[in-house]
Parts: sequence; structure tokens; C-alpha cells
Amino acid sequence: MSEEFTHLKVRQVDSVQVVEFADRKILEEFSISEIGEELSRIVDGSEGVKILISFKNVEHLSSAALGMLITLNNKITEQKGQLRLSDITPQIFEVFKITGLNKLFRIHDTAQNALRSF
Repeated sequence: MSEEFTHLKVRQVDSVQVVEFADRKILEEFSISEIGEELSRIVDGSEGVKILISFKNVEHLSSAALGMLITLNNKITEQKGQLRLSDITPQIFEVFKITGLNKLFRIHDTAQNALRSF
């Protein structure tokens, strides 16, 4: 199953929804809002959903995008689901470390490793 969104590419691998960003830069507030809505559509009504978000195409990420990820993580946790992040560039990972979000999210170096962790 493959589904196209404006800002996301979503495919299913076994029981996991694998999400990749279509945009290299996730900076604009409007785009981030739309991404949040697209991710919510995947999560809503899916008790125990498993989502892997790959950042392999992302070069820049704003702080507003981090906020959107925190909101998504809370929503997934409320629904007893699981979220993994993968393929984060060293520059973006540094932002996760500075903000302490590397402790909140389960981050893996590759999508394959993240898939194995579910």
C-alpha cells in the first residue's frame, strides 16, 4: 500500500507505516502545519499504530517542525502506538541533542535498523 500526500510519501512495510518527507527543507510554518495534518491522518483512529519517519531527504528542519513532531509523538503514545525516527543528518541530529529531544524520540541511524526495532 502506498499513499501520496502533498508533503509526505507513505508506504507500508509489514505493520509499519514508513513516512518520508517530499521536501528537503521543512521550514515554513504553513508547510509544517500541513505536514502535521497529513501525519495526523495516518495516526487518527489507528490504535497501536507503528510509524517510522525517515529524514533521509531532509537538509533543514525548523524548531516549529520539532514542535509538530512532539505533538505527533504524544498523539501516537496516547493511542498506544510507537514512533521511530531514522536517517537524521548530523546537523539536524545536533538540534535534537541541544533540545534534549534525542532522549524523547527513538532515533536510529537507518530505516532498516528502525524497522527491526518495532
